[in-house]
Amino acid sequence: QLQASGGGLVQPGGSLRLSCVASGFSLEGYSIGWFRQAPGKEREAVLCISSTDGTWYEDPAKGRFTIARDSAKNTVYMHMYRLKPEGTAMYFCARAYGSGFGCAMSSYDSWGRGTQVTVSS
Repeated sequence: QLQASGGGLVQPGGSLRLSCVASGFSLEGYSIGWFRQAPGKEREAVLCISSTDGTWYEDPAKGRFTIARDSAKNTVYMHMYRLKPEGTAMYFCARAYGSGFGCAMSSYDSWGRGTQVTVSS
C-alpha cells in the first residue's frame, strides 16, 4: 500500500515536502503520481514520475513543485515551494506499473490515504 504524509498548515509562500511511502511492494518499475482534491472540486493531477524517472508537471506544479524518488527508502517525495491558498487540498499518491502514463489519473491505482495541506495565513 501507499501512504502519503507530510501535510500540514503552512503560510502562503511557504514550503512543504510530502512523502509517499510504499509498503509491501517495491516502487521499482512503478510510476507514482501525486493528485489533489479540494473541497467541492474534482480530483486533479499535480505531478508524476515514471518508472524510468521521467516527470510530468501539471499546471498546479509548474515552476513551484519538484518530485524525486528514493529507491533505498522506497519513497517518492514531492517538494512544494511558494505555496498558494488555492493549493489547499487533500493530497494523494497512487501507482501505475510501467511508464508512459504521464499523469493520466485513470492509469493509477492503489490510492493511499491522503495528507491534508492547508495554505493559510
